[in-house]
Amino acid sequence: MARTTRGGATISEVAAAAGVSRATVSRVMNRRSTVAADIAARVQAVAEELQYRPNDLARGLSLGRTGTVALVVPDLGNPVFQEVVRGAMAAAAEQDQRILIAETRDASDDEATVALQARRRCDALVLAAPRTPEPELRALLARVAPVVLTDRPLDGVDAPVVRVDYAHGVHALVDHLVGLGHRHLAVLAGPPTTASSSVRARALEEAAHRHGDLRISTIATGSTVEAGHRVADEVLGTRATAALAFNDLVAFGLLARLNEIGVAVPGDISVTGFDDIELARYATPSLTTTGVDQAEIGRLAMRHLAHLTGAPDAPDAADGVLVPVLAVRASTGPVPPPRRLPVPSRGAAGPVQRRAGGGRARWRTDGTGLAVLEGLGTPLARCADGSGMPVVHSRRPHLHPVHSLAGVPVTASSPVDHRHHYGASLAVDDVDGTSYWGGRTFVPGNGPTLLLNHGHQRAGAPQVRHSGASLTGPVTWLGQDGAPQVHEERTLTGAVFPEVEAWALGWRSDLRAPRATTITSPAVRGRPGAGYGGLFWRLAGADETRVLTGDSDDEREVHGSATPWLALTRRHGRSWSSVLLVQDEGPPLPWFVRLADYVGAGPSVAWSEPLVLREGETLRLSLTTVVVDRCVDTADAADLAELAVARVRSAREG
Repeated sequence: MARTTRGGATISEVAAAAGVSRATVSRVMNRRSTVAADIAARVQAVAEELQYRPNDLARGLSLGRTGTVALVVPDLGNPVFQEVVRGAMAAAAEQDQRILIAETRDASDDEATVALQARRRCDALVLAAPRTPEPELRALLARVAPVVLTDRPLDGVDAPVVRVDYAHGVHALVDHLVGLGHRHLAVLAGPPTTASSSVRARALEEAAHRHGDLRISTIATGSTVEAGHRVADEVLGTRATAALAFNDLVAFGLLARLNEIGVAVPGDISVTGFDDIELARYATPSLTTTGVDQAEIGRLAMRHLAHLTGAPDAPDAADGVLVPVLAVRASTGPVPPPRRLPVPSRGAAGPVQRRAGGGRARWRTDGTGLAVLEGLGTPLARCADGSGMPVVHSRRPHLHPVHSLAGVPVTASSPVDHRHHYGASLAVDDVDGTSYWGGRTFVPGNGPTLLLNHGHQRAGAPQVRHSGASLTGPVTWLGQDGAPQVHEERTLTGAVFPEVEAWALGWRSDLRAPRATTITSPAVRGRPGAGYGGLFWRLAGADETRVLTGDSDDEREVHGSATPWLALTRRHGRSWSSVLLVQDEGPPLPWFVRLADYVGAGPSVAWSEPLVLREGETLRLSLTTVVVDRCVDTADAADLAELAVARVRSAREG
């Protein structure tokens, strides 16, 4: 019976083969319910066998419908609207419809004309985030019905609206930043013609009122990458500690410009976006943002249209309000320390406030991988678990920011010159081929090379002990293959002694290898002087930094020397502070120290020879760091070293 033609069977051939009229075939193919079920089944079987395909144009003319829906968007270059289109097309395919897409290029003056022209060619219309002023938009809606809006609610209008709860998203971002200590936010406002701009502005006012001491600086920006790049200097001029961009694209532009001018994110300023587009997680650093499934906007709009047009078997049109979800990533962190301190008297970094509690320091944890050491009523150091670090930086727990008692910033985190430096951490260059240092690995004959050999120090649940003075917990060193290489027990103990304008942190790590393990450094592998690896402190910049030991104040002589203590004195304007590193157990290791390219120092575990840990053997690494609000000399540093070691030992035992 089967007969096929080059272009497929005709409606007459289907009618003849099924023994019905052409009108019946037409009603069946158009899914009319006026045909008996058994006849409809017979017609459909014959049509399938003869490979009959209805002429969509002719069918549309006969029914007065085209089977096409127009979708008008402001900007197809914006990934948000690309996802809206994708969702609408998926829903249209389920409804046996097609989508005609029109772009207004954010030109509100042309939007009504574009919408009218698109509607004349289609059965219905979706207006995505229309920019047209309200009076003109109301008049337009009456002319283009049936129509569905996205992100533009209008009172007294019958047209369904699919919208995002922007206020909820703004509050989530602000609460996240306030929780990190930020109290001054720069808001990069989007185009005033967008309906969400006014909603966000009201939400920011509510947030400022709710938090009381929150200050907001608003900058007219736009909605593009270029706009965010353009206003970066203005953002920095506000002195805000965090920036809330209108969308992720604006945030990308801001991040790019900050990177170009050497501003660290989040070390110097935190940055957030909005929308959570796919690229947000791949930004550098990955972008903290909030958003919804944008494709769901398109899908919901098409479901609403199906109900408006009376489509058979139209799916349920769920609630048209989508609630953003906060995605916390690496672009936000604790509020950075002050960029410049007022110049105090007597050459000290600043007055030390004597508050209740004397020389006691206390750790507190918040259950999010962050622990804070407090003394004299103020935060002195924050310990993060490092889980948000990029893989190539060798994720590891670290201390940052660290401050003196007077508030002087001590540490730097992921600075432009060495992105893989994170405050104070136990960072080792090579453990059986795995890097726990981050960045490039020195390869003999090839130089520093970026390899896929980065490990991960995974911190277990920390415990506060010794009357609050110590933070203790396990740390597992996972190699590049994910297998455990080293098991560590780490104890961080704080002590405060304001009578000498100082506080101290004792770091003790007991390392045990489940099998024989070798630790090396670039110096061991043939790079002279590059014996880094161990308890390493990356310090914040200062106007001037000097190094001092009991034997020398010459960097070239100090580098590689094995002395009990090393002091770095730092000038800020006309005031000074100091960081004193004390090797408090066993014979001192050689010092690795840098002052020119950056300021960093620490004892090296493999200065010129490999360090071999036998199976089951335990290696103890111990360092007491003293932060002082003045410039120290040799005698002062030696006395402070002895005092700090005794105070930390006492706190650890108490």
